Amino acid sequence: MQISYFHTSEAVPPVRPAADGGPDAAVVIDVLRATTTIAWSLQNGAEAVQAFADLAELEQAARAWPAERRLRAGERGGQTVEGYDLGNSPLAVTPERVGGKRIFMSTTNGTRSLAAVREVPLLLTACLPNRTAVARRLVERGCERVWIVGSGWEGAYSLEDSLAAGALASAASELAVAPHVGVEFGNDEMLAALALWQQWRQDPETCLRVASHGQRLMRLGDHDGDFACCSAVDTLQVVPFQAEPGVLRAG
Repeated sequence: MQISYFHTSEAVPPVRPAADGGPDAAVVIDVLRATTTIAWSLQNGAEAVQAFADLAELEQAARAWPAERRLRAGERGGQTVEGYDLGNSPLAVTPERVGGKRIFMSTTNGTRSLAAVREVPLLLTACLPNRTAVARRLVERGCERVWIVGSGWEGAYSLEDSLAAGALASAASELAVAPHVGVEFGNDEMLAALALWQQWRQDPETCLRVASHGQRLMRLGDHDGDFACCSAVDTLQVVPFQAEPGVLRAG
C-alpha cells in the first residue's frame, strides 16, 4: 500500500482512474471539526451525512427531503450559519438530536476536500477518534494507492489535519504486517505528517490547541469539550464511507 498526503483540497492532483495510476482509496480529514462531527453523527444514529461545498446547493437538496427527517448543519469561520439547526461541533450531534435523520452539511473547509476526491472508488473520512478503524478498513480492502486529503484553513496548511494524517498512516503501517502487504509513503508531506505524529502522539490535544485553527476556536468561545472530543484517539469504530456521490454512511 502506498500512502500519500495532500494537506488541502487545492493540493490534490486531478483524479485519474485507478487503472491509470490514480488512487483506489481516498481519506478526507478535517479534525477541527467536520470529520469528527461526521463520525459522531453516524455513530449516534444519523441516517446519512450529505456534504456540500456550497450553501445554495445544500438548501436545494434539503428542501427535497422531509422536514421531520432532516437537519441542516452549516459552519463558516468556525461559527454556526445563522438559522441552521447545527454548526460543526461533535458534541451537538447527540442520539436524541440526529437519530434517524439525514444531516445536510456544509463547512468552511472539510466539505471542499470531500468534493475534490468524490470520484475515487473508495472514499472514507477519518479523524483521531476513528483513525485505527479507518486504517483497518484500508488494509482489509487491500487498497494499493491511498490519498489522504487534509482540509486546512481556506487553502492554507493545517497542523491538526497533518497530525491525524500521520496518526492514520502510522496505524496502517502497524496493521499491514502480513506477507507482501506493507506500507510505503508516497511523498514528503506524508513523511512530515508521520514525524509530526511521533512528536505529539502522547499529547494530541495540546497540538490541536496550539494550531492556528485551535487558537481561532479559542478566541470564538469555550470549545474545551470539542478539543477533548476531537483529540480522543481510537475511541470510535465507525468508518464513514461515501455510499453515493456526496452521501456518507456508517460502515
